Amino acid sequence: QAMETYTTDDALTAMGFGRFQALVLVYAGTGWLADSMELMLLSFVGPLVRQQWDVSPQYESLLSSVVFTGMLIGACSWGYISDKYGRRTALLFSIVLTTGAGFVSALSPNYRSLLAFRFLVGVGVGGTHVFSSWFLEFVPAKNRGAWMIVFSVFWTIGTIMEASLAWVVLSGLSWRWLLAFTALPCSVLLLLFVIAPESPRYLCVQNRMSDATHVLERMAKTNRVALPPGVLTYQKETQLADHLSNPANSQSGGHLPVRENDGAVDNAAMSSKSGGVAAVRKLFSPKLLRSTLLIWFVWFANSFAYYGLVLLTSQLSDANRRCTASAGQKSEAQQKNVNLYKDVFITSLAEFPGLVISAIIVDWFGRKATMWILLFGCCAFLGPLAVHQKESLTTALLFGARACGMGSSTVLCLYAPEVYPTSARSTGVGIATAIGKIGGIVCPLIAVGMLRSCHQMEAVLVFELVLGLAGVACILFPVETKGREMK
Repeated sequence: QAMETYTTDDALTAMGFGRFQALVLVYAGTGWLADSMELMLLSFVGPLVRQQWDVSPQYESLLSSVVFTGMLIGACSWGYISDKYGRRTALLFSIVLTTGAGFVSALSPNYRSLLAFRFLVGVGVGGTHVFSSWFLEFVPAKNRGAWMIVFSVFWTIGTIMEASLAWVVLSGLSWRWLLAFTALPCSVLLLLFVIAPESPRYLCVQNRMSDATHVLERMAKTNRVALPPGVLTYQKETQLADHLSNPANSQSGGHLPVRENDGAVDNAAMSSKSGGVAAVRKLFSPKLLRSTLLIWFVWFANSFAYYGLVLLTSQLSDANRRCTASAGQKSEAQQKNVNLYKDVFITSLAEFPGLVISAIIVDWFGRKATMWILLFGCCAFLGPLAVHQKESLTTALLFGARACGMGSSTVLCLYAPEVYPTSARSTGVGIATAIGKIGGIVCPLIAVGMLRSCHQMEAVLVFELVLGLAGVACILFPVETKGREMK
């Protein structure tokens, strides 16, 4: 008689979203909150550091560039480490690096050392995407869309917290204190790391079925529900037919091994020596190549737009004044600089409506449609800004664009981990995130460079083109993952 079996998806569906997943959500969410604070920090520290050490504007912008460069390297590295050595290993080392470099950078004796330490913070923050992949691997397919939106709220809370922290700290203390306080949430993650579980999906892919079963049993106990009857297996019962008919394949260890010939797990991915290489190869397999290339472009466009909208908020009104005012009015206009902390605070609030909209429609219209609707919506809000508008209308349009941009970015962070199989998930999302960082590096050249030279229409048209093409790319995605089990 065939042995009764169940998969990780069966177990997660039976358990639902309970107390255990809520704890994982808070831990992973705090990781995102900490990383968004480290990124928003760049808006405040540059001008203060330039003032203290009298560095050129080019060197000031280098402070942002080295962080993004570090993130680009970190995004690839932590994804590779996560798929090869486990989610917990990647999380631990990225948290240690972000925390350590964050605190030490507050003690920087000169500008060069500050650049070096912030680069290391960037490498650490590059592991942000592992938090989202790790969290999603605990969530049942039915709830995944809505809970990814809830998870993304932590990022927005982080941006608002950093703006508030800067407002309070910089009014009475130096920028060094801001760096130290910003590193605190990450240090909390380090203290609580011992309770963070390994992903049962990852353990299944590594054929560590007893470890995976132990995690699922812990989840069931915490959620006060029962696991499905039988033993945990990596594949569906239908895929086990010929395995069960062959007694030579049976094991005495109480679980079924992963078959090497059914394509569920690449045999190379099971080897610790070649796991990362096999994961990269899988991304370019005929089945995944189109998805991979389209995800890369959409991630680039989303990052380009997100960081661009943050910069546009402070640059557009300034450009409007400088480019339309007479010489006599310019000095007067320069006295009316908008409070940077208030600007960041207000524009960050725009992310909440974006999250709410995407939460409402992501499990209704599906991932693909939600992304292209929001990307085209972002284009519609940005369009009128090709010409000078009143400051209140400019703020309202940017608010709408930021809401749409945040919504599409969040759905993309949900869609990409669902497209990739567990053995290549972190590597796939990591490389896509790294491609996105290139968008973050290139964007200031457009948003700031063109606006400072009074080319507002050209700057907005570049954003329209990138976002429009990204919307088309979403329509061309080969698969819809709404309600689909994670492979």
